[in-house]
Amino acid sequence: MKRSRSGQINKELWESEAEMPSRPENSKIVLGVDGGATSTVCICMALPFQSSICETPAILGRAVAGCSNHNSVGEEAAREALETVLAGALKDANANRSAVEAVCLAVSGVDNDRDRDNMLAFLGDLFPRDVHFFVCNDSFAALASGTFGKLQGCVLIAGTGTIAYGFTEDGRQARAAGGGPTFLDQGSGYAIASQGLAAILRAHDGRAPPTTLTSAVLNNLKITSVEDLICWAYADSAWARVAALVPVVKTCAAAGDIVAMDILNKAVEGLVGSIRAVVDKLHLSGTDGTSPFPLVLVGGVLENGEGLDLCKSLIDHVSKFYPRAKPIRPKVEPAVGAAMLACVQVLEASQKSVTCNGKLNLGQTGKEHLASSLPFETSQPLAVCDSE
Repeated sequence: MKRSRSGQINKELWESEAEMPSRPENSKIVLGVDGGATSTVCICMALPFQSSICETPAILGRAVAGCSNHNSVGEEAAREALETVLAGALKDANANRSAVEAVCLAVSGVDNDRDRDNMLAFLGDLFPRDVHFFVCNDSFAALASGTFGKLQGCVLIAGTGTIAYGFTEDGRQARAAGGGPTFLDQGSGYAIASQGLAAILRAHDGRAPPTTLTSAVLNNLKITSVEDLICWAYADSAWARVAALVPVVKTCAAAGDIVAMDILNKAVEGLVGSIRAVVDKLHLSGTDGTSPFPLVLVGGVLENGEGLDLCKSLIDHVSKFYPRAKPIRPKVEPAVGAAMLACVQVLEASQKSVTCNGKLNLGQTGKEHLASSLPFETSQPLAVCDSE
């Protein structure tokens, strides 16, 4: 076991750090992490980063690992994935922890104070005390990736799991779904694929009409029978493994399979329902439903590969209720959004001349440079920014 339950760091991951050159005192970096049930991505960016609203910020380092949702794989495996990407991104950037000004962890499954406190303690084991830590749900980073750091509007994540989250300019928040497989979140990759598997079993039993999903899924998994499919389903409890079958369902639906089409139609209905719940709670579209608001759409379920285009169908349905909603498919990945949130927090702390942990290594010139380089207005601060 590489990590003890007491929180000891995995020294093997950081062995090469001593060989990294020290960055100049005024050359700081931020780390942004987007963690989900399928994968975890960390990117390293310079602080302040040079970008305009039409450009992608320069990425100094990037690393990818597996699931970091503790509800899916447990706390120990989740922390191992997070530490792996944090160390990997710094190594890729040829930098060490002494250069880090702030870290933003945006992780699915982080839903309450206990979750956030656990993540803050984890970061405190890894980084020096003068580093700023920000922990939030992955929906924050997803929204920020489409609005360049401004927490205002609605975001829908439809990947292995699904969640809708909304923010108003005065700091109010609301969410819908995000409970995971146990709560049958309609429109998630896991739910879509699970319904496909259930349809195959019903057809096999004679309880429902035949479906092309049967041959398509068996061929995809390289197995020969529905009995083998049942064994496959219980061989590994990882959510992402099941959700990976979503493209098969999409392909069958695009080819006209009625069963697959019905599954995806219900998925879209569920996703639209989540968006409506958030938008209506916060009155993002105004009291008369005609005010514009950003609607950021991310996640593998909405990607337009082979098969039915669920994103287009979703936008068509949403526009019936909110004609002035502004759908956004981000040009940068959510991990970049997490780094942007870290930049925003550092800027806000510098403007107040106070930080959560009492130290900020930015002179006045650095503050002015940072403020002028951010391609967005600062937004409401995250609720958690305590490194002690």
